[in-house]
Amino acid sequence: MMPKSVTESFAKTIHGLKVGHLTDRVIQRSKRMILDTLGAGFLGTSTEVFHKASQYSKIYSSNISSTVWGRPDIRLPPTYAAFVNGVAIHSMDFDDTWHPATHPSGAVLPVLTALAEALPRSPKFSGLDLLLAFNVGIEVQGQLLHFAKEANDIPKRFHPPSVVGTLGSAAAASKFLGLSLTKCQEALAIAVSHAGAPMANAATQTKPLHIGNAAKHGIEAAFLAMLGLQGNKQILDLEAGLGAFYANYSPKVLPNLHSYSWLLDQQDVAFKRFPAHLSTHWVADAAASVRKHLVAEKTLLPIDHIKRIVLRIPKVQYVNRPSPDSEHEARHSFQYVACAMLLDGGITVPSFHECQINRPQVRELLNKVELEYPPDNLPSFNTLYCEISVTLKDGAIFTDRSDTFYGHWRKPLSQEDLEEKFRDNTSRMLSCDTVESLIKIVKNLEDLEDCSVLTTLLKGPSPPEVASNSPACNNSITQSLLRLTNI
Repeated sequence: MMPKSVTESFAKTIHGLKVGHLTDRVIQRSKRMILDTLGAGFLGTSTEVFHKASQYSKIYSSNISSTVWGRPDIRLPPTYAAFVNGVAIHSMDFDDTWHPATHPSGAVLPVLTALAEALPRSPKFSGLDLLLAFNVGIEVQGQLLHFAKEANDIPKRFHPPSVVGTLGSAAAASKFLGLSLTKCQEALAIAVSHAGAPMANAATQTKPLHIGNAAKHGIEAAFLAMLGLQGNKQILDLEAGLGAFYANYSPKVLPNLHSYSWLLDQQDVAFKRFPAHLSTHWVADAAASVRKHLVAEKTLLPIDHIKRIVLRIPKVQYVNRPSPDSEHEARHSFQYVACAMLLDGGITVPSFHECQINRPQVRELLNKVELEYPPDNLPSFNTLYCEISVTLKDGAIFTDRSDTFYGHWRKPLSQEDLEEKFRDNTSRMLSCDTVESLIKIVKNLEDLEDCSVLTTLLKGPSPPEVASNSPACNNSITQSLLRLTNI
């Protein structure tokens, strides 16, 4: 029977998709996404924003609890474990990116690992259960963004994961928990009331909360739907709901379940090689090529010889930060990434430490950067490019252009390089044996009979404390939380 509304169409897709619908390509691509997301999450537990989110979440307790990745000393209710792990995943902007623009995995994977660990079930949740629910959550996000032209307006006001990630999280939780068709529809309606966070908080410590909240609110929506809470069953159809984006979106557009065609089958995600906004990866790629004309490998850049640096990029205002003051601003700065690559010949995790951002050589180079916006360079991850020209004081000009960087879906990371990224991101907090075990388990996830094998490894030993984790900082946070609990 043809669905009567957009909302019902999504609910039918969530409820109706089965393991048998998964294709080999979707399984392989989603396993790569899961491995990369786990690595970004483990690395993110070293950040200040993760520390603040986890300290806050400790005021909540429950009879059931889930692991905070890499922190065996912290167990939280599933909703807050998903929140904190989601924050960790996006804390460095090192997680995957899809097109149309969103970070699909961070809002979904923490939901499933939290639920798999916390909820008793017989038989146990399997790797295939996790893969199906994960892909349902990813698919819902893609469908929400892909087929409605009006959905292109979402990033003008909202950070996309805060909208579609919240609904994708609810979809994944609903699938994992086995909700009925009606309750899947209710979960979507409830999730919409939690959706949306402003783009104005990009490049701040608050942006990672968008992913954490999407994960947390998705679980909440599914739990509340299970308890019988009701919402508007046409939430995606009415202008007073999300109909502003989907009112003209025909329910017929969603693929037929009898021959389902996954969006992930059609287009892969991008995996980042350094922790910054995806658009800066084109800048880094072009800058690396230009640098080869200026200096020999591992030689210092003669910045006093440089007169002018021109970046020809798409007009993306929130990644235009000529003088970043924090790691989060630097991760969202075309100018900083270009200068760091020209100066150092590479971009790594430490490149965004404040001591690196504030180097006199960096500041001198930043003052020489100019931006140009070619009319054909549109702000789309599918089509954008970066061209960089460096003019020397002797009049020589060196120019190079990047149309696709290594890690983009048109030039995907090899499995070997993806696994090496995972090792780099987890080596400081997990033993070599645990790292290799996680790689092996994810590689063979469809054969895993019990997800507890995975969630047990996610506990790991405690990571190194971040610089902000000082007694004074801890005392301040503790006192603030005590005041909260006494309100």
